[in-house]
Amino acid sequence: MTLPNAITLARLLAVPLAVWLIVRGWYEAALWLFLLAGLSDAVDGWLARRLGQVSRLGSLLDPVADKALLVSVFISLGVRDLLPAWLVILVVFRDALIVSGWLLGQMLMPSAQPVRPHWTSKLNTCVQLAFAAGVLAMLAWQFHIPVALEAACAVVAVTTAVSGGVYVVIWMRGMMRLERGGGAA
Repeated sequence: MTLPNAITLARLLAVPLAVWLIVRGWYEAALWLFLLAGLSDAVDGWLARRLGQVSRLGSLLDPVADKALLVSVFISLGVRDLLPAWLVILVVFRDALIVSGWLLGQMLMPSAQPVRPHWTSKLNTCVQLAFAAGVLAMLAWQFHIPVALEAACAVVAVTTAVSGGVYVVIWMRGMMRLERGGGAA
């Protein structure tokens, strides 16, 4: 196993610990773990490119680790009633939709080129990461700014809905081409 893949695997294995810390109410520890995981995401990608160790395993494992951590943090905060349920549901639904679409695409068009992350998805991930870190920081250091939290929830909701919608449109176009006999996109 390469060093970048080991770092990614460690990030994935940190997910249960992050959930446990949030559920226990140890928000400062959860914040530091979340920030460390974010840093490890940057480091593993940089190392993989720098050391020439970009691999198929890493390209699959990295987004799984990222999404597992992010979705788990949202769910954990939602279970503790620290985030609005509708926002947690929207975030989880979008990711479930994307994974389901990917799986369906693999079944229907196994030779198709994988859908590259759209810029709206990258923006959404950055917004969700910043939001989760901000919420954990507010909890850890016990400050509360309701107007900022509501505005941030709205931004997360918009980027989540838009990026999910973009993937639906991309997949629908691919399915219509497949139905017309045009092959994979």
